[in-house]
Amino acid sequence: MGNSNTIARKGTWPWRVAMSFAMGAVVLSGCGSGNGGKAAGPSRSAPSRSATPSTAGTPSATASASGGGGSTPALFRASPAKVPRTRGRAETLAAAVTLKPQDWGAGFRAQLPGASAPRTVAVLDEQCRWERRPLPRSVLASLSRYSEIPAAGGKGELKVSAAVTVHATVRDADQRLASTLEEPLRCRQQQVRTDERISGLISTATPYGQGNNTYADDQVVEIGSYLSGNTQQIYRWYVTRLGTVTLAVSVKGAKGYSAAELEQYASHASASMLSRLESELGGDR
Repeated sequence: MGNSNTIARKGTWPWRVAMSFAMGAVVLSGCGSGNGGKAAGPSRSAPSRSATPSTAGTPSATASASGGGGSTPALFRASPAKVPRTRGRAETLAAAVTLKPQDWGAGFRAQLPGASAPRTVAVLDEQCRWERRPLPRSVLASLSRYSEIPAAGGKGELKVSAAVTVHATVRDADQRLASTLEEPLRCRQQQVRTDERISGLISTATPYGQGNNTYADDQVVEIGSYLSGNTQQIYRWYVTRLGTVTLAVSVKGAKGYSAAELEQYASHASASMLSRLESELGGDR
């Protein structure tokens, strides 16, 4: 591996994260207009299987870019010794990677509650309601942290969340992405909290080696509307998988915040957590 290529990827991949998520949201926004508000895709029922698990449970960078003749930069490889195998190690990783309020930027504070209940995972039930359930065998740890900017200066209350889920195997993590992609088809309106709903949901996946995704095994972008009381705002959810770990960021829009601002918060948060995850798991980029 050439050092110059490694340095180049270190300098450009956070920008690629931001661009890839922004492009996904733009594509979905176009799909949501006309066509009865339904997405033209995705046509497949699950995200890509382009990155196959190695014996160590880490991704194998075998995909290449389509078209052109150039190859996709090698995907980050975790150190097998650092991939969590126990709940204790997985909990430590999740706590280190999941963003706290101050990590989002100036003005953010913790919501009430500020974090999810220990040893639970978010599940969309049969009635399209989000709830926390005890960890299944396929999940070693899951942590969500909830932050907000209080309403002030003519702007509404902006709510965001960051979540890290450490799965037992690459296959389990991959299945989580597949479920995420399919959930809007099953539940186009979902109950988030007692007084919060999201509706008009559509989603798309960008596997490794497609679009600008040269940094993760897979990613899913979901967009829709956030409904609280009598107000309706933009809703964005971004889920990224790297090996056995999935990272999720959600942004619930508010009065006075543009779509561009919301995308910036989300892409910055996603890139920050990916960087932290790579630091925790070792390896080079």
